[in-house]
Amino acid sequence: MARSSVLGYPRIGADREWKKALEAFWAGKLGEAELHEELRGIRLEHLRKQREAGIDLIPVNDFSYYDQVLDTAAMFGIVPARFGHAGGPVPLAVYYGMARGTADTTACEMTKWFNTNYHYIVPELGGTEPALVDNKPLAAYREAKEALGIEGKPVLVGPLTFLKLSKGYAPSETDAWLNRLLPLYAQALQELEAEGAEWVQLDEPIVVTGLDADDRQRLKRSCAALASAAPKLKLMLQTYFESAEHYELLAELPVHGLGLDFVHGREGNLRAIREHGFPRDKTLGAGVIDGRGIWRAALSDKLALLEELEALVPQERLIVQTSCSLLHVPVTAARETKLAPVLKDALAFADEKLAEVVQLVYGLSGRTEAFAGAFAASDRAVEALRASADRNRTDVQRAAARIAEEPAARKAPFAERRSRQQDHWRLPVLPTTTIGSFPQSAEVRKARQAWRRGEWDGARYESFIDAQIDQWMGLQEEIGLDVLVHGEFERTDMVEFFGEKLAGFAFTANGWVQSYGSRCVKPPVIFGDVAFVAPMTVRETRYAQSKTSKPVKGMLTGPITILNWSFAREDLTREAIAYQIAYALRREVEALEAAGIGMIQVDEPAVREGLPLKPGEQADYLAWAVKAFRATTCTVADTTQIHTHMCYCEFHDMIPSIEAMDADVISIETSRSHGELIESFEHHTYPLGIGLGVYDIHSPRVPSAEEMTTMIGRALRVLDPNLFWINPDCGLKTRGLPETVASLRNMVEATERARASLAAQV
Repeated sequence: MARSSVLGYPRIGADREWKKALEAFWAGKLGEAELHEELRGIRLEHLRKQREAGIDLIPVNDFSYYDQVLDTAAMFGIVPARFGHAGGPVPLAVYYGMARGTADTTACEMTKWFNTNYHYIVPELGGTEPALVDNKPLAAYREAKEALGIEGKPVLVGPLTFLKLSKGYAPSETDAWLNRLLPLYAQALQELEAEGAEWVQLDEPIVVTGLDADDRQRLKRSCAALASAAPKLKLMLQTYFESAEHYELLAELPVHGLGLDFVHGREGNLRAIREHGFPRDKTLGAGVIDGRGIWRAALSDKLALLEELEALVPQERLIVQTSCSLLHVPVTAARETKLAPVLKDALAFADEKLAEVVQLVYGLSGRTEAFAGAFAASDRAVEALRASADRNRTDVQRAAARIAEEPAARKAPFAERRSRQQDHWRLPVLPTTTIGSFPQSAEVRKARQAWRRGEWDGARYESFIDAQIDQWMGLQEEIGLDVLVHGEFERTDMVEFFGEKLAGFAFTANGWVQSYGSRCVKPPVIFGDVAFVAPMTVRETRYAQSKTSKPVKGMLTGPITILNWSFAREDLTREAIAYQIAYALRREVEALEAAGIGMIQVDEPAVREGLPLKPGEQADYLAWAVKAFRATTCTVADTTQIHTHMCYCEFHDMIPSIEAMDADVISIETSRSHGELIESFEHHTYPLGIGLGVYDIHSPRVPSAEEMTTMIGRALRVLDPNLFWINPDCGLKTRGLPETVASLRNMVEATERARASLAAQV
């Protein structure tokens, strides 16, 4: 009989207990010993739940105090010198300092985990000499065994993936660093072997992105070294998010199992096994249940896929599992009692996916009596949603098809628009602005909850929001910013807000997932055709503009970000959904312009994260992503200035596509990467308006004017000062009022210094 497994379980808890514990600790309301005890309880509860669901191989060490890549760095004592760590186990204060920064030390860079909305902390290797200072997988294995009698499956980020996702070393030093790391991995595995562990999941998702000849040799060398170091351990080389590259190489590696994604990499992985067979000395980890999506599986289809695999791989060498960690989906759909039945029945979150995995194992074994009803119910639920009226709006589908055929270009090229916008707006050199949101205090959140519960009527809530806008319009004027924003106090989340006002979206009550650190988001569900209903942002933006003579930006979230930060339907291509959203947002852009708003920011922070992992598929994605953005913004007048914003991704390889979006001004995060993006502009002339964020808003520290002046000066060495804007990295929603005001004052002071320096050069 095949066995069941998952690659990881959500760490946040059904009630976000994990998030609450972390934030209480950071606020000084929970001691370190209490934090450890709280998190241990959450961790053990998750293991119990998987055992009760019938999972055979339960992952351990998938739980984290912040992020699994940061955990791996801490495990090997890899701490940047600026944190003053003298060696040995990494204290919690240093661990969280690396993640969040401290009062006087910048945090490590944060970026997206492959093509997901999960953010990991980028390890900085630099001059650190690594050592195994804390065998975290061993501790997790012991805990599960001693507390619950569970023989867990320890999970580690593999050495090649860890190395390729790290920074602080030259390409020529790659092999030297691998030579440093491999003995430490070997030591960790030897200790697990001595403890009696059977399987170890070695995550190497870097394999799906394509490996050059040198990296292929490194993978071979890594697996050989680790297999020989702990010969009694069964190593599962785990890939996910796409089909594995170089399957023939993987089949020859000295590991006991290969984990392959048969959801997002279904065709490529199936083709490889059909053409080359599956090695007789290995177990196949068949990822047939989608670990990233929330839709219920059609179990009959999944069983047919497993039966095809069974013809190539005997059941005793087959593990039925999720396609990736369940970190990327909410915990349970059981509480979603307010959704329409046709939608509710079609959902499967983490707990439901545990059941699906087990049901498929029993179905494959022929023991289907107990699960016959589940198979039939899953098929009915999938078909009912497919046939619903919400998914079959011909008016929307025709409009989206027209968008796809249009050229989507502004009336005039940028040079002409810029001249007209300069005459119209009369902004100073190096104009200052913010990205959109201002701090949402407990008072703001309480007011929103009162309104949503019906305790406040609409008029009272609008009056409250207007008072918040009044306060921050005054603060922006007093600080001296040039282009203002209304602050977005009426918005919970930059995607959820728009989804609530568009047709085709649904919202869960408890569908939380981790984005970064303790930041949890509740992605909207795109279940039907997306359509504009009524203006969404005009009232608050127009009110803010009435309070100042300075320009106020209208603030929208772009079509690709709404798509990538939602759980999207699977019966349409992502491109088709993007054009539906673009058409709806175009009508909002036109409504803002008609209301007298002449600067409109359409944020696209998630363009980069949707980039396919296969290089051969990236050009097509970027082409339609750029077109969807342009379709949203192309109908405005030349004097209307279109802004956009991107953050916390590697943008170096897509600057031509960013330019092709033809936004009048783009702001991009640079402070956490310590200005490294600026290097890209040393080799690529950027002819449009650009603001490289001069301070990190995800850290509580207040950067000095001197620090920001240095960042501005470096940027101005490679960018035209007449096209350069000054702004923070991202929105300020999560920050407090005092630190926000102090940071913005320093930003304006740094700008004034830069302006004076430019004037002196004339």
